[in-house]
Amino acid sequence: VQLVESGGGLVQAGDSLRLSCAASGSTFSIKAMGWYRQVPGKQRELVAHITSGGGRTNYADSVKGRFTISGDDAKNTMYLQMNSLKPEDTAVYYCNAIAMRVGVGVADYWGQGTQVTVSS
Repeated sequence: VQLVESGGGLVQAGDSLRLSCAASGSTFSIKAMGWYRQVPGKQRELVAHITSGGGRTNYADSVKGRFTISGDDAKNTMYLQMNSLKPEDTAVYYCNAIAMRVGVGVADYWGQGTQVTVSS
């Protein structure tokens, strides 16, 4: 399963960005997807998570009320709408998918990451 993120960039505090993550490959089904972020010297942290089908979501406390995760199951694509961005949101954002592949079973997949930089 290949995950390709897009939508990162440099913005000012208070601005908005929308990240996208498109999954592709053969014979797979997505069980859940999520966005994680990482800054140098720190562990990668969960930002938001969504399950396929029912679309249950959960968010890190630091982004609740500002970020919204959504998914398009038909397109195997996930989005992260980020509003009211703060400098502390600056990080590399990674897309993650938990997917079932025929012959492989359930596994974790990661995108290459997209940089989000918020200036004050």
